[in-house]
Amino acid sequence: MLFRAPAKVNYLLQVLRKRPDGYHDLRMVMQRIDLCDEIEIRLKKTPGIDVDCNSEAVSGGRDNIAWRAAEAILSHAGVATGVEISISKKIPVAAGLGGGSSDAATVLMGLNELMGAGFSDDRLMEIGVKLGADVPFFIFKKTALAEGIGEKLSPVEGLPPAWLVLVNPNIHVSTAWVYQNLRLTNGQDDYKLPRFCNKVEDICSILMNDLETVTIGRFPVIRDIKETLLGFGAAGVLMSGSGPTVFAVFGAEEEARRCYGKVAEVSGWASFLTRTL
Repeated sequence: MLFRAPAKVNYLLQVLRKRPDGYHDLRMVMQRIDLCDEIEIRLKKTPGIDVDCNSEAVSGGRDNIAWRAAEAILSHAGVATGVEISISKKIPVAAGLGGGSSDAATVLMGLNELMGAGFSDDRLMEIGVKLGADVPFFIFKKTALAEGIGEKLSPVEGLPPAWLVLVNPNIHVSTAWVYQNLRLTNGQDDYKLPRFCNKVEDICSILMNDLETVTIGRFPVIRDIKETLLGFGAAGVLMSGSGPTVFAVFGAEEEARRCYGKVAEVSGWASFLTRTL
């Protein structure tokens, strides 16, 4: 079967504190978008997991989180069948868009369906969080407020649909490096989401990413991208996740398409026109 694995952006990413286990407590508003990898999954009689991908940046072995997702669900299901996974990458790698986590979540859900394993979404999320903190979000399948390391999810209702222009300067950013170089500040625990968010301007009012200053410090081009997108009429701009991808928010498709065309004309950056799911 063929499955689509969507990317995400972070409307909000606050780092609250470092935990004793080395992870960080976070507060995030996460939104799926319709930029998707395509994943074909086949069952085979011969045991074993085979993964191939059209991107040289993605491993085909155990280093691939999708491979480990297949291993995990086969183990929990007690099934000895083999699996072939073919990944067609559309989401940039190491870009702050959650592509690897989405691929893993899609493999968990896809194999659950193909094998008829009968795991609930809650159970799949329990399996997924051991693979990566963002994996449960993609199984949750809703715009979410994510807390803890990202595994405590609650739905965010009422956010309006939006068109987004994504711009990536064709560099890879290590999430681990960003967190290692983050200087934590205090006094952020009292943040509350606005009670009503029904306009694109309301989305823009919550845009915040504590990781931006770290990534921009090393890659100033991110600041250039933000300024360019604002100059092309974006209602709001923000770096997603640990970067380096920047997204621009628009309320109308026409405005987003106009910006997308201008970005393609004036830069060598990778750009994507997408909308929220």
